[in-house]
Amino acid sequence: MSTPSQDKLDAAGIQGFFDRSPFIALLRLEVQEVDHEQGTLQVRAPFRPEFERGANSKQWHGGPLAAIIDTVGDFAVGMQLGRGLPTINFRVDYLRPAIDTDLLAVAQVRRAGKSVGVADVDLFNDKGVLVAIGRASYSTLA
Repeated sequence: MSTPSQDKLDAAGIQGFFDRSPFIALLRLEVQEVDHEQGTLQVRAPFRPEFERGANSKQWHGGPLAAIIDTVGDFAVGMQLGRGLPTINFRVDYLRPAIDTDLLAVAQVRRAGKSVGVADVDLFNDKGVLVAIGRASYSTLA
């Protein structure tokens, strides 16, 4: 995608968006790596008791997992445009429970078109085991 480099978001710019959004700030996402050339974004999500499926279970509820996948996919595509994007559609496949672990979301941009962008997101536990996968499409229209 040909956008001026000054419009692209670096790690600090993405983190700033995360920290200024009341909902995203609740997730406490931490940008780990941004690679514009490869179209990848890696973000850490710390476990919090508020995200538990059941009290004292230390098992992540699916809702926060979906929110992480949607947000990280959004900014993987949006980092090329310098902004967050509206979600058109997304899906999540939960592969195994995430229990007593922080998570690493790794997004890969599959398409960054003039009107639609698509990203795949893999969600890993602390041991590097894949716990969920997602794919989302986002509106890239200005």
